[in-house]
Amino acid sequence: MYKEYVTTQEEAICHLFFHCCLKDEVFKDPELDQVAWKIIGFGLRSELNVKEEIMHYTTYKPNIADEQAYLEFLIALIKPVNEFALYSYCLELMLSDSSFDLSEEILTDKIASLLKIEETERNVIKKLIAQRKVVETDKLF
Repeated sequence: MYKEYVTTQEEAICHLFFHCCLKDEVFKDPELDQVAWKIIGFGLRSELNVKEEIMHYTTYKPNIADEQAYLEFLIALIKPVNEFALYSYCLELMLSDSSFDLSEEILTDKIASLLKIEETERNVIKKLIAQRKVVETDKLF
């Protein structure tokens, strides 16, 4: 069903970001704000209607039977050139609600694997994003 809604690189990025935010089944306003800011920052806003895309995502999300195939589909559409950047944005979005559960940890590993990011590199990126989050929230360097 998602293949009907996601047909462009821009949509794939948007839906990957939604999936990262909604993996824990909680979608708070700060997360939506983060996705919107990323989309605006990437210059995708003119190409996408974020509210429409979130409706599409929530429509098909319960029917994602094979998450690995879904992620493979999205990443194939995205055709990432800067894998670390994409991975770090996904991590940042998952941490934007200040929680990180086991399902999100598994999701990060799936995304990293598809992007061919080694475990040591994953760990450095995770630590970097986590520390940036602490600095942003607690103002501690």
